[in-house]
Amino acid sequence: MANRALGAPRLKGPQPLPKEAVAVQSEALTASLIKAGDSHVADRVFFFAMLACAFSVLAIVGLIIYELLTKSNLSWHAFGLKFFFRSEWDPVNDQYGALPFVYGTLVSSALALLIAVPLAVGVAVYITEMSPRWLRGALAFTTELLAAIPSVIYGLWAIFVLVPLLRQYLQPFLARYLGWTGLFEGPPYGIGMLAAGIILAIMVVPIISSITREVMTAVPQQQREAVLALVKAHEAEPGRTVES
Repeated sequence: MANRALGAPRLKGPQPLPKEAVAVQSEALTASLIKAGDSHVADRVFFFAMLACAFSVLAIVGLIIYELLTKSNLSWHAFGLKFFFRSEWDPVNDQYGALPFVYGTLVSSALALLIAVPLAVGVAVYITEMSPRWLRGALAFTTELLAAIPSVIYGLWAIFVLVPLLRQYLQPFLARYLGWTGLFEGPPYGIGMLAAGIILAIMVVPIISSITREVMTAVPQQQREAVLALVKAHEAEPGRTVES
């Protein structure tokens, strides 16, 4: 039984808040709700803005195709599809063909990729995996700086620098030692598919290298270590397969 002499504990019941505190809390709650509503609206606006930017790329491509088709109606009606398979270009007799242009585009692009892909992948692998930290940033910046040079500058450099070098040194060397292949016959003028392919390769190296580095950095570290372990195991035991 409790000692009555000690008395009952005095407990404070819930006290009413002052009017000033109630007003402050109400304003804070209202501000938080308004802020949340504004954030939701801002997120929706940002989403639709980014969606518009994404679809604008498709719209631009569609506009380019539309303009090409509508502006070439006269050629389509006059020559048809044979315009792409004829090599004549005779304005006097009103005979035109785009086969040399199509052939030059395909061959120069294929030659550029043949040169640029191994070089760009090698640069990306070195920057990502092998380069020291103090050289990595400078090398990546210098590689990407090639993409900032205008194509007109590349063309002028090819005419005044690359073409004379090919005419005096590279093409005679290739004709002497690789002329039996049939790819390096004829007089060494310097201007040709080789010069076009080299210039295009220089222009696309930074793009391929940048994409390759992005892909390599996206690979998880666990997978890199697993591949490295497999390579070391294969070097230690050349006859061992991956499954074993």
